[in-house]
Amino acid sequence: MVQAPTLQQVGRRRVAAIDIGTNSIHLLVAEVDPELRSFSVVLAEKATTRLGERDPNTGDLSAEAMERAFRTLHHDRDLALSHGVEQIVTAATSAVREAPNGRDFLLGLQEQLGLEVDLVSGPEEARLIYLGVLSGMAFGNQPHLIIDIGGGSTELVLADGRDARSFSSTRIGAVRLQREFCQQDPLSAERRSFLQAYIQGALDPAVAEVKAALQRGERPLMVGTSGTAMALAALAAAEDPKPPLKLQGYRLSRERIDQLTARLLAMTPEQRRALPAINDRRAEIIVPGALILQTAMAMLQVQELVVCDRALREGLIVDWMLRNGLLGDRFAFQSTIRERTVLHLAQRFGVDRARADRVAAHALSLYDQSHGLLHQDDGAGRELLWAAAQLHTCGKSINISAYHKHSWYLIRHGELLGYSEAEHLAVAAIGRYHRRSLPKKRHESWQLIEDRDQRRTVASMALLLRLAAALDRRPAAVIGALQVRSLVDAVSIALEPLPASPGEPAVDLSLERWSLRSCAPVVQEVCGLGLRVPEP
Repeated sequence: MVQAPTLQQVGRRRVAAIDIGTNSIHLLVAEVDPELRSFSVVLAEKATTRLGERDPNTGDLSAEAMERAFRTLHHDRDLALSHGVEQIVTAATSAVREAPNGRDFLLGLQEQLGLEVDLVSGPEEARLIYLGVLSGMAFGNQPHLIIDIGGGSTELVLADGRDARSFSSTRIGAVRLQREFCQQDPLSAERRSFLQAYIQGALDPAVAEVKAALQRGERPLMVGTSGTAMALAALAAAEDPKPPLKLQGYRLSRERIDQLTARLLAMTPEQRRALPAINDRRAEIIVPGALILQTAMAMLQVQELVVCDRALREGLIVDWMLRNGLLGDRFAFQSTIRERTVLHLAQRFGVDRARADRVAAHALSLYDQSHGLLHQDDGAGRELLWAAAQLHTCGKSINISAYHKHSWYLIRHGELLGYSEAEHLAVAAIGRYHRRSLPKKRHESWQLIEDRDQRRTVASMALLLRLAAALDRRPAAVIGALQVRSLVDAVSIALEPLPASPGEPAVDLSLERWSLRSCAPVVQEVCGLGLRVPEP
């Protein structure tokens, strides 16, 4: 995220989104109307950079591809800031995600251009695409099946106007298939059959997931986004007696797509480049992209495609608006996606929800009462703390011994939709450091968190979680409330028991007080404060 040097925030607000894809880099500058809770596009630019070019031996992003991307991003940053944006939100997808030197590339962007880039997962990429489409289409009561064929991956999303039912990402894309299977151009019949079979095999799991999420008798509308769908729509529209003014909402039958694909397959690269509806770069990769779309429609038994010119870059804008409380009821359900994905992951790994909720409640109470004492967080860490509290014991599903290390791995590699890459790493690290060792330079969980401020957040939130977990020593709830007070060179945490049942003795919290006092050395090391746990 880049902050503009000067910006007068009066009325409408401007924000920029950059989508770093395998084939191209997109820049979008949007003007957000807080009153209407909507946005309009001020500027949209696209540059074909072919960042997905790899070293054939190492799989690294090539030096030439990174240089092309760097020049484009330098231009995009300056252009966005010239439009007075208050923030630039940037995401990188499969090309950077899969390359061994992908993180080094992103680190270079941060150091040289000041661009903080979220390295989004496949499912998170699908979620952002869904948000982008939702901002430009009225779903009504009909389920929509969104397909986004990128350079390195294909995303499938099944959604309705209330929620998304399934997100999936498959490692097939137009650039990837062109590079690996289309050296002979035009394709021979044998090679085409092989490629179609390969695509079908790759799509099988995603298609099965979509079908499982469909209710009996439902017929979803297929929505095509990004380059391949828009290029095919442009080809078809150019032949219409009355061509549309814009491609948004343009419909293509499956029969029409089959016809266009057959024509493209029969053409030489030179003949495809001569088509006025597609540019030279798109002409190189349109065939594998069309085959992906054709195969997906056949597998899903979809007879029509409607194209949408909104995708991931618009989704980044919508996500920014959601995070900043600028969307109305139509998108209200999306505001809970973080909570839902955390609880889903907790359920998946058999976390005791009752105990996790208690630890989370203790952690948030400590957070709210200890600002300026145990932490200096501005509010961003509170939600990360809650997520980590819900998931900190998930490693017990692997082994009780050193379970905090297993928790880090499971959280790190689990799906946390709605969280940026940095936030995802932070949640995992907070869970990792809630017990035993404090962060050390040799720890991978610490090395991955490169931002200094983020490290401070992790350290302080992990301390709060450590204290909260220390209070949860029994299967049943025993603590009614806790009170944090500031002392000279120390912090006091007093515990109040739950009211005893009639006829039962008062609850003895000596175990919890002893456990809390055992955290005193860590409090001293992290905050430079002593810890006092008064007796009743």
